[in-house]
Amino acid sequence: MPAPKKTARRSLLVTSAVLSSLALAAPVAVAAPKPSDSPSASATPSATPPASMSSVGGARLGRPGTQVNLASGVPVLPKDVSARSWIVADAESGDVLAAHNAHWRLAPASTLKMLFADTLLPKFPSDTKHEVVPADLAGIGAGSSMVGIKEEETYTVHDLWLGVFLRSGNDAVHVLSAMNKGVENTVKEMNEHAEELQALDTHVVSPDGYDAEGQVSSAYDLTLFARSGMQKKDFREYASTVSAKFPGQTKKGKKGKKVRESFEIQNTNRLLAGDSDVPVYAGIAGVKNGNTTNAGATFTGVAERGGKVLLVTVMKPEKPEHNEVYKETARLFDWGFKAAGKVQPVGELVPPKGAAQAKPGANPSGEAGGSGDGGSGTAGTGSKPVAGAPAADGSSGIGTALGITGGALVLLAGGAFLVNRRWPLPDLVRRRTRP
Repeated sequence: MPAPKKTARRSLLVTSAVLSSLALAAPVAVAAPKPSDSPSASATPSATPPASMSSVGGARLGRPGTQVNLASGVPVLPKDVSARSWIVADAESGDVLAAHNAHWRLAPASTLKMLFADTLLPKFPSDTKHEVVPADLAGIGAGSSMVGIKEEETYTVHDLWLGVFLRSGNDAVHVLSAMNKGVENTVKEMNEHAEELQALDTHVVSPDGYDAEGQVSSAYDLTLFARSGMQKKDFREYASTVSAKFPGQTKKGKKGKKVRESFEIQNTNRLLAGDSDVPVYAGIAGVKNGNTTNAGATFTGVAERGGKVLLVTVMKPEKPEHNEVYKETARLFDWGFKAAGKVQPVGELVPPKGAAQAKPGANPSGEAGGSGDGGSGTAGTGSKPVAGAPAADGSSGIGTALGITGGALVLLAGGAFLVNRRWPLPDLVRRRTRP
């Protein structure tokens, strides 16, 4: 059946009966092993996945090895993907197109900041100001990535989130955690939110993703975090911002007056900002990268092409090449866009376990905790254009023109969780096109 007809038909299914059936159809979560059953993040992890893993999202996702339904007309998976774990999923329908050790519990590195943001973003208005005290920066791990926050300086919440998303600043994470009644409370809330999202492979110890004993997640869970986060307008805007101005330290000027200049920060997501050996990926719109000694390189990305929005997560490529995690992600995106509509899924991204139905015609606000209407978010203020280059097929990527089509709308924790709906993700046409 051609895609337009399928979309049109789906848009008609907005009766309460359909909503009820979708809610009841959510698979029952199967608990993952306890954190103590897995190698700790501080130890050398096994190079072999467990024989049995969580089956959240489908039984095949709990099996070791590559899971894909190859058939006539389905492109062959790229052979040069060395990651220990990866997943390719349709961001809107939740279909998992292919996966490799999807539920293998590994150290997540800074991709865990997606869960941190999804948990805390709804709590503080972007214009809230906070003066940093020494206690706010206590306990930051040695060698952490930092955005450059200074004690006794005042920052807005907007500044802090730019530091988290663009520079993966552990200092920004710790300041926001201090505002949230401390690191211990933040970790507790992150673990609770992970459970609500049915991300049962995840155990949080440090909110910034820094290597810690027992801190684990999985490619499946990281994809759930990205999918939940990207339904919040401000999360989308922060995740897709390429560069921005960040407040510097206050100094005395030539005439003795206090002057506070700013400096530019760049997004460390190489598929979004590009690098010498990695071009900007056509249609990219976020999400988050990470790298630590024990986790290796990790990355979750979202991109659009030809009306399809895909999520790809890659954890710990074995190849030692520079930017390998981005190269393997790009190859999996390429495969996913070719395979979409042709390959039968091997599982699904489950909705939050506590999701409840929204009333037909509900109109979420679009702020943190909501779905968004595609309008400009707070992150773009004073920042360079968000998102990436136009899609390779000439379309504008995930633009504001993407309207909300039919499907099921469910509420989650005071906001909206969208299932089978189009996302009003950031406009991709405002950035210069790279070769």
